[in-house]
Amino acid sequence: MQKWIVKSLVASVVGLSLATTAFAADPAKKNIVIGTTVGDFGDMVKQEIKPQLEKEGYSVKLVEFTDYVRPNLALAEGSLDVNVFQHKPYLDSFSKEHNLQLTAVFQVPTAPLGLYAGKSKSLKDVKNGASVAAPNDPSNFARALVMLSDLGWIKLKPGINPLTASQHDIAANPKDIKILPLEAAQLPRARSDADFAVINGNYATSSGIKLTEGLYQEKSYAYVNWGVVKSADSGKPWVKDVIAAYNSAEFKAWAKQKYAGYKFPANWK
Repeated sequence: MQKWIVKSLVASVVGLSLATTAFAADPAKKNIVIGTTVGDFGDMVKQEIKPQLEKEGYSVKLVEFTDYVRPNLALAEGSLDVNVFQHKPYLDSFSKEHNLQLTAVFQVPTAPLGLYAGKSKSLKDVKNGASVAAPNDPSNFARALVMLSDLGWIKLKPGINPLTASQHDIAANPKDIKILPLEAAQLPRARSDADFAVINGNYATSSGIKLTEGLYQEKSYAYVNWGVVKSADSGKPWVKDVIAAYNSAEFKAWAKQKYAGYKFPANWK
């Protein structure tokens, strides 16, 4: 009887040890450096992701950037382990241009492109000849055209690449919509001069516009931002732990409360 008890205790201790090991930090990687742009993505790390990973035994450092070039270069050279700031089309283009081996491994809540009221206050108010201010850079202008096509205000040529759509790809404009290309940062102020404005989420929030005020949001998940690692690291245990933190029930509940109107990762549905 005593031998059975001893064996049971040993088995229990071993089982507890194995269970503890499963949730401990990757023994080959104790320190994780995450790079983000300043703002929401950095706040996510500071308020939720860093505490979660540190509970598992990691030491986490956040590095915040004010541009879209250095985060990928820093990741490729090894001064970052993960970066969070970019959508997949940008990652693919940048990686090809600079010959970088980087892999997107998880999506993050992202402030989407939206159509906001200007002189007209409702989608029902759209009239022939209505003006729509839109970002003038090629990537975001293409997104704006796809939104207007989804709304039925214009029609794009069949088979065009929605990521590179331009004025030349408009097949029909039955409402004679006047599209006014402007610098993205100017769009919140331009609402008073146009009937509607297509505004990037970050410029909307930074100017005090609530994303929930948007009359329409882009449907595509192509521009939801990603967490990215070096391709050689993508299958490592510590990367799986980072992914788990960004997809945890705790983070989901926090993000959905804090970021109303954001586009959430497709796998959260």
